[in-house]
Amino acid sequence: MARIAGVDLPNKKRMEYALTYIFGIGLHTSRKILDATKIPYDKRVFEISEDEAAIIRQEIQKTYMVEGDLRKKVAMDIKSLMDLGSYRGLRHRKGLPCRGQKTKTNARTRKGKKKTVGAASK
Repeated sequence: MARIAGVDLPNKKRMEYALTYIFGIGLHTSRKILDATKIPYDKRVFEISEDEAAIIRQEIQKTYMVEGDLRKKVAMDIKSLMDLGSYRGLRHRKGLPCRGQKTKTNARTRKGKKKTVGAASK
């Protein structure tokens, strides 16, 4: 099992899909990394050597922000929006959608479980 950027990649997956298990790397970025390191997309994780894994690790480290650093940056960006008092920051603070979705009927993911109002309990 290859460990890259602190993530154990699943052994039986193709490399192009296995790299997407790393936070901050999608399919397009994964393919760019494999092109830069000259590793074929269809090679499985258990087939790569330690040298190839090291080359991938170096490429990711020097070119991309992933995992902990990226999570920290995203959290700081959201915090700065909240500190500024911008519209998006206020929506984050209230736990509501920030990107223009309607909230009358949907938005349950952001608002949480339904809180029924006006149901008389006797």
